[in-house]
Order: sequence, then C-alpha cells, then structure tokens
Amino acid sequence: MLFWAFLLKRYRAWKVYRETYNALADLDVRSRADIGVTWLEIDAVARRAAIQAAA
Repeated sequence: MLFWAFLLKRYRAWKVYRETYNALADLDVRSRADIGVTWLEIDAVARRAAIQAAA
C-alpha cells in the first residue's frame, strides 16, 4: 500500500509541475514580467510548485 501512495504522490507532483510549466510557458513576455518570472525561471517555479504540492 505504501508503494501505491508513493506513486500517487509522485504523479500528483509531476502533474502540478507540467500544468505550472505549461501555463507559464504559454504567457507572453509582458505577462510573465508582470508576475516577475523570466523565461529562465519557469522550470524553477514549476519545480517549487510541484514540491509544495507533494508536501
């Protein structure tokens, strides 16, 4: 049972990562500048969101 809980947690984290990454990547430069995220920071922001979702 513990194994399935681990897999479910990892899947949810991956899903949050992909959704966050795609949402930020779809924004134009001006919109990302408004929220303070550059193109190079998208991966880090998405990873932080996934870590918070998994916690």
